[in-house]
Amino acid sequence: MTCMACLVIHGGAGTIPRASFTPASYQQARDGLQEALRAGWAVLRDGGLALDAVEAAVIALENHPSFNAGHGAVLNAAGDHELDAAIMDGRDRRAGAIASARAIRNPVIAARRVMEDSDCVLLSASGADAFAREQGLDMVAQSYFTTDLRRRHWLRAQEEKAGLLIRARSEAEKHGTVGAVAFDDAGNLAAATSTGGYTYKRAGRVGDAPVIGAGTYACNGVVAVSCTGLGEYFIRRGTAHDIAARIRYRGDNLVSAADAAIAELTEDGCGAGLIAVDGAGNIAMPYNTEGMYRGSIAADGTLSIGIYADDFAMLELIK
Repeated sequence: MTCMACLVIHGGAGTIPRASFTPASYQQARDGLQEALRAGWAVLRDGGLALDAVEAAVIALENHPSFNAGHGAVLNAAGDHELDAAIMDGRDRRAGAIASARAIRNPVIAARRVMEDSDCVLLSASGADAFAREQGLDMVAQSYFTTDLRRRHWLRAQEEKAGLLIRARSEAEKHGTVGAVAFDDAGNLAAATSTGGYTYKRAGRVGDAPVIGAGTYACNGVVAVSCTGLGEYFIRRGTAHDIAARIRYRGDNLVSAADAAIAELTEDGCGAGLIAVDGAGNIAMPYNTEGMYRGSIAADGTLSIGIYADDFAMLELIK
């Protein structure tokens, strides 16, 4: 049987400025995108569910230090990590999410357990961590999430607050998110998003990633969306659901609906990006920042990745 599935991932909009990338760090980020695509595609290639594919892809991104989720997450104003994640199944619009978790190695796994093994949609803070422990998930010390890069970003944010910065912080030093959307052979859609939030955020702050309809949404026959950017704007606009509404009720095509959402966020002054796939397997990846870590495996098996506007290209054809 011919595989008609597709998978799209992102590692956040507001990437490291090109001039600041070393060859090694640039390649590391691209390798991380490839690893996540392959993890999700291993599910879809064998006829698996979109839900399983997005979870697998986001786990890989959470485990990779180049991205602001899991290992590599940013630090809040107190110098701690608070992690958010969500997952949504387009088949019945079930969803699960966790917010401000402090010890869950892979937040997206906890989000799925909330969806499947609790009567909640969203658990937060100590309640999320306690639930994950009850579920037997891998729990880690805060130090697991910290990298030298994120510590430097935190110190620069502290300097900015004290008025000591010489060079303004880049978008990449402020925030980031990871996510995946998928369309499987049965026509099912799913979305998942995970993030550490933004650097030096107020303790307890929750962004759009775990808010269903803001940063994450999936509905079979319509669209699956995962967003990246400053979450407050996405929450106010209900961005992920707005894209679904434009398609479902107005009859907009995927690209126009996604572009309109980014245009509104641009008007707000928000650096933003998103990935989306519709009920026919069409893909959209718009953003308004210098770049967005992103990759896709289309229905024809072409694997493509990129960070900036001019380096997104097909790498190979996967059978």
